[in-house]
Amino acid sequence: MEKLLELIKETKKIAADTDSAHDVTVKGLADFVTKVDMGIQEFLKPRLAELYPDIQFMSEEKDNSEIDPSGKVWILDPIDGTTNLIHDYKMSAVSLGLVDNGEPVLGVVYNPFSDELFYAEKGKGAFLNGRPIHVTDAETLAKSLVSVGTSPYRKDLADKNFELIKKFFIECEDIRRCGSAALDLCYLACGRIDGFFEKNLKPWDYAAGIAIVREAGGCVTDFIGDEPSYQVPSDICASNGKIHEYMINILGANDE
Repeated sequence: MEKLLELIKETKKIAADTDSAHDVTVKGLADFVTKVDMGIQEFLKPRLAELYPDIQFMSEEKDNSEIDPSGKVWILDPIDGTTNLIHDYKMSAVSLGLVDNGEPVLGVVYNPFSDELFYAEKGKGAFLNGRPIHVTDAETLAKSLVSVGTSPYRKDLADKNFELIKKFFIECEDIRRCGSAALDLCYLACGRIDGFFEKNLKPWDYAAGIAIVREAGGCVTDFIGDEPSYQVPSDICASNGKIHEYMINILGANDE
């Protein structure tokens, strides 16, 4: 794990290249890739192959059709929060998860701008810069801070998304929106928020974060309480565990 963490921290110099951050290709509606995204992928892929030659590699910025989901797979988002990166918002992260036969067993999420490194390995706990982290003890939505995602690539979901956000806003203490699902999951794991949800996330948005949340004592499912997929997009509901049923009741009813 130490070699892996050091490798991830080496991406800081790539992320800090503002010229590359502003070299943007538009993939779709509110969907961008920068030279930073590509640079981090090109940096990590061969080094992961050298350290772990038997593990497959899935990334947002490559064709993943050859992946065998029954085996071990690295799932990389070289920059989660690319729109934030383009706007110099400082809320972006390198997210690397390891999924073994459909189960997330390791996660590393690194914000190079705050130098916060979140990581977890199955059965070994979750950590932020070497310090153990845990989810909160909030037992009701009324005492919870909930982070939300707006599915910006799917503007057609706006009515349903903002109806959900309004329902949570009325029920909880307040809501937040950071623009990086990977960081939202890590902030849940370390107790900064109590819950998080977003529709239509991709596996690289959440594979690492799920491992970290679960090792921190939290719960992650789809909107109806099932295990998320690591092959196709999923709707993600994450919580400290204590408010999960409340969240699922709202999300599941809205998703029917």
